[in-house]
Amino acid sequence: MARSKSAQAFDRSLTRLAAAFAALLAFSPIAAAQEPAVVIPPPSLDEKSSASTEVAVFAGGCFWGVQGVFQHLKGVKKAVSGYAGGTAATADYETVSGGKTGHAESVEVTFDPREVTYGQLLQVFFSVAHNPTQLNYQGPDHGTQYRSALFAVTNEQKKIASAYIAQLGKSGAFPAAIVTQVSPFKGFYAAEDYHQDFLTRNPTHPYIVYNDLPKIENLRALFPKSFRANPVLVFKAKS
Repeated sequence: MARSKSAQAFDRSLTRLAAAFAALLAFSPIAAAQEPAVVIPPPSLDEKSSASTEVAVFAGGCFWGVQGVFQHLKGVKKAVSGYAGGTAATADYETVSGGKTGHAESVEVTFDPREVTYGQLLQVFFSVAHNPTQLNYQGPDHGTQYRSALFAVTNEQKKIASAYIAQLGKSGAFPAAIVTQVSPFKGFYAAEDYHQDFLTRNPTHPYIVYNDLPKIENLRALFPKSFRANPVLVFKAKS
């Protein structure tokens, strides 16, 4: 079956990125590739849930790395890359990449709050998954589609997220102000299949090596009891 124009454009983008990052890696040590994780306290306010399943949506730059981090976290049942903040009509990679849809590249996390709470997910998100002080960009990716945002599925999530951002701001854990938006949840739209499980399927891709694999190692180092060596994958979940 012929690949879509969107997929073909994506392949061309990957080729250009691979060449650029290969050149960069030739002159830059891997240790300096990813900003170090930030050690932060857990949230003072967290949920108390007896439910077996809950959903939360996170946006922190390119969804490849954010998805990969949550897939390695115990208690997470599924982590799907996609789009949130805009409408269904514009929820495709090529359109979202234009930066005018209102969407952010996001990850929908389905988890068991008896094993990992929403507050604990937030701690990993702010500490390991991305840099919450970068406004409308993450590392090499620029645009509102790469903004830091939390799409609150429930009022409790909104309350916990807002309180934690205020707590971290007062703690001085970060060298600059946190710019993460707490936004109402309007819908989540799964990304194209070729984006799913990208980190696991492409561990030697220069972008993944440079930007995202350090996040997995930081998760392992900072949250050893919560780290899962074998990620829970989208395609495996489908089967």
